[in-house]
This record gives sequence, C-alpha cells and structure tokens, in this order.
Amino acid sequence: MANPTFAAIDVGTTKVCTVVAEVVAGEIRILGTGVGPSAGLTKGMVDNIHAAMEAIASSVERAERASGVARILSAYVGIAGPHVSSMNSRGIVAIADPRHPITDSDVHRALESARIVNVPNNREVVHVLPRYYVVDAQDHVVDPLGMFGGRLDVETHVVTAGSSAMHNLVQCVEGAGVRIESLVLEPLASAEAVLDPEEFEHGCVLVDIGGGTTDIAVFSGGAVVHTAVLPVGGQHMTRDLVVALRVPQPAAELAKRRYGHAIPSMVEDEDVEIDAFGSEGTKTVRRRLIAEVLQARTEELLEMVAAEIRRGAGQESLSAGVVLTGGAACLPGIEYLAEDVLRLPTRIGRPRHLAGLSDLLHDPAYATAVGLLRWSLKEREILTRTSPVLPTASFGGLMRKVANLMRVVLPQ
Repeated sequence: MANPTFAAIDVGTTKVCTVVAEVVAGEIRILGTGVGPSAGLTKGMVDNIHAAMEAIASSVERAERASGVARILSAYVGIAGPHVSSMNSRGIVAIADPRHPITDSDVHRALESARIVNVPNNREVVHVLPRYYVVDAQDHVVDPLGMFGGRLDVETHVVTAGSSAMHNLVQCVEGAGVRIESLVLEPLASAEAVLDPEEFEHGCVLVDIGGGTTDIAVFSGGAVVHTAVLPVGGQHMTRDLVVALRVPQPAAELAKRRYGHAIPSMVEDEDVEIDAFGSEGTKTVRRRLIAEVLQARTEELLEMVAAEIRRGAGQESLSAGVVLTGGAACLPGIEYLAEDVLRLPTRIGRPRHLAGLSDLLHDPAYATAVGLLRWSLKEREILTRTSPVLPTASFGGLMRKVANLMRVVLPQ
C-alpha cells in the first residue's frame, strides 16, 4: 500500500514554492517541488488576486508534474505580512472533578479561554499556542494531561491577522484548485525546519528574511514567546542597489547574488561590469560599493530585529542566539554582521533531515516550505489523538481548528 502524500505551499513575495512529500519510516521523503516566480503580492499581502492565483496554480502544476501526483487536492499554506500581530494571553478553567485526571477536554477548554481576547472585528485569530500550564500551584507544567488538580491555567501566545488579507490569500489558493488544510504563520513553520531541540529549549530567535518581509519568532523555554513580521526584506536591498548604481532591477538582483557581501572589508575592491541604464547598456562599478549599499540596508533591518527581540525576551534568556534563514540569508557575511549588531551567536539555518528529491530544498530560501510539511505531520498526530473532530468545511471552521491545535511548535 502506497504511503499517503501531502503538500505545502509557500506563497512568498518573490516566489511560490509547492512541495509534495510522503512519510517513510517517520522521515519526510520529498517527491517533487514546483517553484515559480510570484505575482500579485506586495510585502506578503495579495494586491492582485488574479495574478496571484495564476502564480500559485503554475507552482502547483509544476509540483504535480515533478512528483507524479495526479492532483494536489489540499495543502498547508504559510501566512505572513505586516497585518500579522501577536500577544500573550492567559486562560483559566476549573476542573469539574479534581478526583479525576486532567483530560484533553480540560486542556481544550483552557485554550479556548485564552482565545477570548479583545480582537477587533477586522481581525481573526490564527494560532493559540501554549507556552506552559499551571496546575493549582504547580507552575511551568509542560503537559498537564493525566495530572490531578482543581484549576488549570495556560499561558499562551495568540497570533492574529487581518481578516481581509487572510480571505484574499484563501481565495487565491482555493481559486488555484487547492483546499487549505491550515494556515500557518511562516516563522513558526520555518522554525520547524531549521531549529534544533536544544535551541528551542535554551532560547533562540528565528529570523526569516524573505523577499518582501522579515518574519521573527522568539523562543524561550521550549515555547514561542513573541512573533512579528517586518515589512522589509531582500527586495529592499535590491531596490537600494537600483538607486545607488542606477541599474535595472534584474541587473541589481544579479549583482547582489554574484558580488554582494554584508561586510565591505571582506571583499576585494575590484571593478565589476553590470547591465545599466543609458546608451552604453553596461557600466563598471566597484564591488565594495555594492557591499556598502547592502551593509547599510542589512544593518537597518537587523536594528529592527533587535527592537523586536527586546519586546519578546531579554538577551540573557536567548543562550542559543539567532538563526537566520530565508532567501536573503544567503547574502555572504550576513551572519557576522548579525552577530555584531544583535550581540548574539548567529548561524544560517537550512532545512535538514529530508529524503528523496531534497537537494533543491537544502537552502535557506525553502525553510518555510519544508517547515509547513513538518508542521502538518505534528498537526495530524494531534488530530488523531484529539476529540471531538474539529470542523474543517468552512473558513471559520478552518480557523477554529487551527486555533485549537496545541503543542505543535514544542520540540518532541
């Protein structure tokens, strides 16, 4: 009997990546990928539904051809954008009979209690993620199931998003013929792909630098304590080169990839030739000038990341430091600049522990897509042992299902 397949779609500002996989002996085996240019999105948000729908459909079709799957019917989809915000909330419930152990139903009630927060009418709750539980006077309980007590508290991290932005994304994906299993905040998905259990436990920051946004997730004590999405990414580095060098956008992007560096002193001050505006069609620029432009924008971005880190946790609780991922994390020297600006140990995170056609995905740019696959595995495990069955037929049911899922981002 063939193993069931499942899919993930990373709808980014610069690319759309669809990945099809199966599980073999507990390991994710990649069957095929479909990567294509994105369209109709700005800073992670849909601004042209028709163009975005076509880009997603093209990526899905490529993944279907590459994997041999007849049809991708459903997928896990990442969500990001400046419309995303987060807060921490506490839920409290009484245990009906303290003589009986705490059950899944009690935990669900506590999570639902934490979900009741003051959310404007134009926003939706995406995730309610438990940080830790309190059973009577016992604090920082990781898993209260089977314990005895008269009161159950849960400290949670609540992620909300703009309703219109969510509905636009859902319409684009479903318009491409794919049903959404769950919407997942992208930095949480990326964390599943690139972080180690030790990093979760000892505290770290996941910084996913994409094309249009930079997604941040701060973890402490094995749980997420802060998330944020900054409206700055790799595209802004490219635009700075367009302005500084007076070259077309494709030439600036190529120069960034071929000659770019985050630390000017680490590159030779040689002349390089790139395409340019004007009658000549090409121009010669100093490679160190390219690095200086990129350093300025990257430093500004990292200062914004540092501000979010201060909002989420103190540096003393982030022993594992910072993990950079996303397409812009491929910029040479960015980890050294991040260590200098953030004053935390830093490494580049790449998806690992994959089988099958995984060569393409061993790159920071595909952390979100791989993380969505890992998230889906954990979510399915929780759904198989959780009752009652959560509704999935409508968009509202989708949101309730995702909001009720627990322990998803905690390391096993």
